[in-house]
Amino acid sequence: MTGSRTAGQGQGHEHRSSADTVDAVAVAQAWLVEDPDPDTRAELQQLLADGDTAGLADRFGATLEFGTAGLRGALGAGPNRMNRVVVIRAAAGLATYVKAHGGTSVVIGYDARHKSDVFARDTAQVMAGAGLRAFVLPRPLPTPVLAFAIRHLGTDAGVMVTASHNPPQDNGYKVYLGDGSQIVPPADAEIAAEIAAVGPLAGVPRSDDWETLGEEVLEAYLDRVASLVDPSSPRDLRIAYTPLHGVGRDVVLAAFERAGFPAPAVVARQADPDPEFSTVAFPNPEEPGAIDLAVAAAVEHDSDLVLANDPDADRCAVAVADPEAGSGWRMLRGDEVGALLGAHLVRRYPDLSGTFAASIVSSTLLGKIAAAHGLRYAETLTGFKWISRVEGLRYGYEEALGYCVDPAAVRDKDGVSAALLVAELAATLKADGRVLTDLLDDLAREHGLHATDQLAVRVDDVSLIEQAMARLRTDPPSSLGGRKVELAEDLAAGSDQLPPTDGLRYRLADGGRVVVRPSGTEPKLKAYLEVVVPVVDDDVAAARRTADEALAAIKADLASVLALG
Repeated sequence: MTGSRTAGQGQGHEHRSSADTVDAVAVAQAWLVEDPDPDTRAELQQLLADGDTAGLADRFGATLEFGTAGLRGALGAGPNRMNRVVVIRAAAGLATYVKAHGGTSVVIGYDARHKSDVFARDTAQVMAGAGLRAFVLPRPLPTPVLAFAIRHLGTDAGVMVTASHNPPQDNGYKVYLGDGSQIVPPADAEIAAEIAAVGPLAGVPRSDDWETLGEEVLEAYLDRVASLVDPSSPRDLRIAYTPLHGVGRDVVLAAFERAGFPAPAVVARQADPDPEFSTVAFPNPEEPGAIDLAVAAAVEHDSDLVLANDPDADRCAVAVADPEAGSGWRMLRGDEVGALLGAHLVRRYPDLSGTFAASIVSSTLLGKIAAAHGLRYAETLTGFKWISRVEGLRYGYEEALGYCVDPAAVRDKDGVSAALLVAELAATLKADGRVLTDLLDDLAREHGLHATDQLAVRVDDVSLIEQAMARLRTDPPSSLGGRKVELAEDLAAGSDQLPPTDGLRYRLADGGRVVVRPSGTEPKLKAYLEVVVPVVDDDVAAARRTADEALAAIKADLASVLALG
């Protein structure tokens, strides 16, 4: 969740506190007194010297509010930015919460973004000063390593300093509790209340009596990940890989080596951690152009597969050869990879038990795969904080390239273990003269072709999102893309299966559905589309054309319905 959110909105959008009575200059001067960071002090001093009241109001007229994904926002001075003052207060509030619930220890991880190491150190000092045992991972490492460390070490909480795939100017503060899952209500509100109660920074105890961990946790994580693949499965596979300037490279290469796979060909220009993400416009593998260099590497090395992680390596993108694509390669949708991994697990483990799960914005195909193999299936709200809490979870995913293939060890999405299992599946198929898209065609024949798409509307004024959601609640569409809306559900009302969330779901004739919700991390209104088309006479290509036409028609109608302005 982006930091500046209204408490309780969950997946809501930005909200600015009233600043009518705020004397930004006076507040900024008071902030300067306790700010321990020379960079943000210099920023404030310059704003004050320039008389930049607008800049000051932007930083001090709102607050990054702690929510179900902790904090996330742009780096800079003031309570509406990510900085050392905000982080120290957050750590102090979290420490109070942990102690109040009988906790004694916290483990802290961080990525390679600007200030991540500083925020991690501040957090460790505050935790130690509060009398908690604080462990810090030895260097910038992927988020799933931190999620693993919580359960492996048996700590009562975990903090990961990361903004995941946000732009380079951002950073974030993700909080987990002792079960290894991200926080959900009411813990978020309780922690936020403790943060709000923190007084002046001078009164926050800090200590250097914290411990930097050695390699043992990472080694245990790598052993666990490598154990997920069948030692007798094929290993003949050529992979092009990019960590997108993040922290995934060394861990991914070590995992593949430990599992006996050939080393992937790493995109040299994106191999090293780079907080500026210098070769991409946006460090998210879903964004257009983000994996272009990886595709070029795949062509150069005659690769069978392209794999990409986002900067903190909790997501995994997959691209496959496709003669019809302009580059000769296309990136699989998260829903396609989610279905492939589910199919791989049920075929590899005939006696598999437990529950498969996916979020409400993900394809319904996984539910059909689960039912066909006698497995339970659960649908959750968006976010792994919900998926990870499904009782008896064996596998879960959501369409935004997040996959949890080993919930017993990592109760969160994990782009490293997912990459390894995708590689195992691709190598197994290759040994039979097949590719990933052949398995997708098999699934379409068995369950119908499930095709998905998205529409996102970005805004500068987030109040437009509130207005659009209110309008849709008052006047829902009767049809979309020529398909009757058979049921309009307001997800804010909640149900026996789902807690309340700010979203709308439309059930369409012929098995389609649309979910509309504000983005949880960006100023966007997002719509998630799915249609299901039967495959007739074994002609998957014809079903795909029909599905593409149906999605295009629904998308065109939605673009009109969701027009903001």
